[in-house]
Amino acid sequence: MSKERNFTDKLWLFLKGLSMGAANKVPGVSGGTVAFVLNFYEELIYSFQKINGKALKLLLSGRFKSLYQYVNGQFLLAVMGGSMFSFFSVSILLDYFIKNYELYVWSAFFGMILGSIYYIGKDFKWTKNNGIATIIGVAIGISISLMSPAKENDNLWFVFFCGMIGVSGMTLPGLSGSFILILLGNYVLLLVDSVTMLYKTLIDIFSGDFSFFNDAVRMRYLKIVATFTAGSTFGLVSISHILGYVLKRWHDIVTAVIIGFITGSLGIVWPWKKAIYKTENGSILYDIKGSKIIKNYQRYIPNFNSLETWTAIVFILLGIALLLFLDNYSKRKNNI
Repeated sequence: MSKERNFTDKLWLFLKGLSMGAANKVPGVSGGTVAFVLNFYEELIYSFQKINGKALKLLLSGRFKSLYQYVNGQFLLAVMGGSMFSFFSVSILLDYFIKNYELYVWSAFFGMILGSIYYIGKDFKWTKNNGIATIIGVAIGISISLMSPAKENDNLWFVFFCGMIGVSGMTLPGLSGSFILILLGNYVLLLVDSVTMLYKTLIDIFSGDFSFFNDAVRMRYLKIVATFTAGSTFGLVSISHILGYVLKRWHDIVTAVIIGFITGSLGIVWPWKKAIYKTENGSILYDIKGSKIIKNYQRYIPNFNSLETWTAIVFILLGIALLLFLDNYSKRKNNI
């Protein structure tokens, strides 16, 4: 599946990675869904599968060009580069919009997920077994959305485990890694506080200031980031090998379960919800950026006499339209 790509292809892959990385940051939205809809999911899984014993031998023997070709390096660098870049660019922009226009952001994502269900399911071959698999996927997705979050835990072994599980949003469409981290109690610790500390540390390093080595709090967060990254890497490779195996042998069943997962995740991104904040001794808890820490959401039916509600519905339709546009674009590209 490894092939030469021109600059335009690499740019598109980078932008797709950017979209996937931004989606991974939003609780309830799966980067894997983005990869599935933008038609690079199977190549992503294939490429991660190539990070194996043979790749390690090529690395240790210094055969870097062969390693680059073996692991589909052009693809991985473009997609993962876009995903990592989004963490410090698009993700920050998303944080701003979620903070100031939360209803409309959730509405747009809700529409995109609705559109993605249509996109994936329209050409799918439906059978009795596939229907049952879809229902199972829906049931699991809904069950996950109704779970109550645990308490924050900064034990490094648990952080490593969070990395393994949290990366599932990149490899399992419909399963949001960010939402899983909320359920595990460590979303704020790992994707807000630790990222903020890492960002500050990178700025210090580029400015020649290494005083953070004497800052116990900063070093604690850097250890957490390193452990979380190691867990994510291990989980990414191991889960990809499992998914590659099952996709090859039970492709339609796995696709049906994925459609179910995505459908079940609609409850997580339902736009009309009220935040329930974490409290201690009657006081609302805040993270290091001064934002209230969300524990869970209470969903409700909107007031259809409100202009805000109809504006949100417009954003849902825009989200659906975006997926229909991508569907049409994909068809035209394939016909060229």
